[in-house]
Amino acid sequence: MRVSQIARGWDVMKRIGFRIVLLAMVACIGPAMAWDGANVRNCTWCHGTSAQGYMVAPRLAGQRPTYLEGQMRSFRDHTRDNPFSKQYMWGAVAALDPSAARDLAAYFAAIPPRPANDGDANLIAKGKAIYMEGIPEANVASCYACHGPNAEGIREIPRVGGLAYFYVKARLEQWGEGYHSGIGTPMPVVARSLGPAEIEALASYLSFVK
Repeated sequence: MRVSQIARGWDVMKRIGFRIVLLAMVACIGPAMAWDGANVRNCTWCHGTSAQGYMVAPRLAGQRPTYLEGQMRSFRDHTRDNPFSKQYMWGAVAALDPSAARDLAAYFAAIPPRPANDGDANLIAKGKAIYMEGIPEANVASCYACHGPNAEGIREIPRVGGLAYFYVKARLEQWGEGYHSGIGTPMPVVARSLGPAEIEALASYLSFVK
C-alpha cells in the first residue's frame, strides 16, 4: 500500500468518526448490532475485514466512491431490489445519513483491491472478447464502453474488474430476471441478451482482471 493511500485512509477514518469505523472494520460475533435505534449489520460480517468480499458479497475495496454512494442510496430507497439487497442491505443502510455514506464510500475506495481469481481460466479469452467487443449479433454493446478498458469504472459506473466470479454471475442472472441496481440503469436490458455461456465467460474473465 502506498504511503499516500495509508494517509488518505486515516484522514477518511478521522472524518467518519468512531461509530462508522467500528461499523466498517471490527468483526462482529453476531448478525447485527444496535446503532441509533436501528439494526445495522457490520460491514465485515459479509464483506470481510479488508473489504475484499466473498462469493456472495462484492468486494468494496477500490470501488468507485460515487458508485458506492449511489448504491447505498438505492438500498435506502429500495430501488436496488434483488433478494440479498432486500434481506441485508435495505436494513444495513437505513441509519446512514448522506455525509456518513459519503465518508464510508471514500474509506472503501481508498483500500487497494485484489482480484478474486476464482473463475474458469479456460474462459478468459472468450470473456475478454465479450467484454471488449460485445456481441454484435445479439445487439450487445461492449462492456468497456462504460466500465473502461481495464474494467476500472468511472464516476458512478462501478469497477467490475476482479470481482468474484460467483457474484458477477449471480448479478447478471438477476438482472436478466428483471431485478434492478437503481433507477435508469441499463444492466437489466443488457443482461437479458446474454445466454448462460456468455455469462459464465464474462464472469470468469472479470474475476482475473487486476
